[in-house]
Amino acid sequence: MSALVLVFYGALALWGVLLAVALRTSRYRWFLWFGVAMMLVLNIGYFARGQAESIAFFISIYDVLINVGLTGEELPAAVGTCPDNACTVWGDTYETHSAWATAFHERFANGPGSRNGLLYGHIGFNSVAFLLAHVQLARPGTGGGEKAARHRLIGRVSFAAVTIGTFCAVLLSAQHTTVTEYGGVWSMLGFFSMSFVVYGAAVKTVTTARSGDIASHRVWMFRYLGAMWGAFWLFRVMLFVLDPLLRNVEAAAILICIWFSAPLGVLISEWFRTRKQTIDIDLTNASESQPQVAQA
Repeated sequence: MSALVLVFYGALALWGVLLAVALRTSRYRWFLWFGVAMMLVLNIGYFARGQAESIAFFISIYDVLINVGLTGEELPAAVGTCPDNACTVWGDTYETHSAWATAFHERFANGPGSRNGLLYGHIGFNSVAFLLAHVQLARPGTGGGEKAARHRLIGRVSFAAVTIGTFCAVLLSAQHTTVTEYGGVWSMLGFFSMSFVVYGAAVKTVTTARSGDIASHRVWMFRYLGAMWGAFWLFRVMLFVLDPLLRNVEAAAILICIWFSAPLGVLISEWFRTRKQTIDIDLTNASESQPQVAQA
């Protein structure tokens, strides 16, 4: 399993190359679809290997940097250990981990079945919504007929999925008041805020479509996609950087990511939508006539 962490690092490096190419050429389809594929690989693992093993793999991604420079017996405020070192796939290589990580593993490896069920619901339905949002962007419903009908059907399925996934997330977040490693009440409120940003953008995407305001619908679709990318990928990238930098301050890194990742995702999507005049968003590479982001 530790070898798979190295494979994941390699995938991240390749993704970085795709991002550099995308920024240079303003063509983002490969970067976006690669991100979707990695999301699916990570999230399907929860169903294929179980939550405890998948969480241990996820924690192991962060173990390398959080342990850089750690010396002595006294651990920093945001670092801890877990029973039998079961929360990592590194074996005895790393025995200290981010405090949020040890709490994350403990809560789902030894928690009630209802909590595990909510996590499966959140991961499963939000993964479907994340994937279908990209399908919708790649295949807009312009032109009417069967194409428009298919777009509406996928949109309904996607909205139902994000509704269920967000509901599960809110119920999970309500349990965080006593989890000091996450930040207690502040983490609960932060996850509520994240859910509001993601779901609020999804609702606006639907209401503008139903009202026939296609231009606004497209704008909100990009904001919704930005919120989803922020809540999933920007959250994890920010944590990867902030975790070792803020390990002396309890829960600081995780709280910053909880509160700011989704709004930052929206802001980044807005910047691209309004500033980048030649972005290629044809995710299927089927036509050169796809509308540009700036025209959304």
